[in-house]
Amino acid sequence: MTPESLRSSAEKVKNILGLDSSLVGVKFLFAEKELPPAVEKLAGHRYCQAVMKARHGAHVLLDADGIACPAAAAAFGFKPLPDPLKTGKGLVGFGITQEEHTGQTMFEGMTTLSPGLLKALYLFPLETAAVEPDVVVVEGEVEKLMWLALADLNSKGGHRVHGSTAILQAVCVDATLIPFVHKSFNMSMGCYGCRDATDLGPGETVLGFPFEEFEAIVQSVIALGERAIGNSRAKNALALLKRKDAEQIGKTDPFTKQSSSHKPIFFVL
Repeated sequence: MTPESLRSSAEKVKNILGLDSSLVGVKFLFAEKELPPAVEKLAGHRYCQAVMKARHGAHVLLDADGIACPAAAAAFGFKPLPDPLKTGKGLVGFGITQEEHTGQTMFEGMTTLSPGLLKALYLFPLETAAVEPDVVVVEGEVEKLMWLALADLNSKGGHRVHGSTAILQAVCVDATLIPFVHKSFNMSMGCYGCRDATDLGPGETVLGFPFEEFEAIVQSVIALGERAIGNSRAKNALALLKRKDAEQIGKTDPFTKQSSSHKPIFFVL
């Protein structure tokens, strides 16, 4: 896929869905020579904050020195997972879990990269992409992301869409590493960390998918935009129900609470 067609396709998806921010491309860089020149290298940033910046137009680079979140650093293989997180004690301290073993199990089930392999992550908005990403991450309102999930379902012949999440590491693991490692579309509900650290709204969430699925998803989104999306958003079925309710109220006698077609019978004694 050429950079031009990639940028054009990303713009089409954004416009059809009505997204107010960009689809984010994530490139996994495993060698120093792959590092792009003239890109802002972040320091003291969480991964979800890097996605936030790319979502709003920035091209950024995040590596082991710049990543601030210990959980994400461990997931990408940049640094070992600290003991308070590994044991679950840290999650109890945050009030995320009530039992340490719950937190421990959550981390044990995380998808991760082997330590030391990854050099950096290059994140950018797809509308200004210069290279193909490995993963596409999208943040936005739930209804708008629903259509991406339906597009994925269409592109795979109707097989059900599955989501894997621990309501923890939603952006780094759920929306990025699972699509990268398992080559699968994945949805998340967000998590404590990304909602605390970024501008992700209460009505927004995140999903991700491998870039190899991008073209098929784009074509499905375009097809959905021809009829289904507009019809659903018009809420015609709801409008019909409201008209029926209004007509029923109009037929009811407010004094007897009976249909006006059935007048009460009075007897003269």
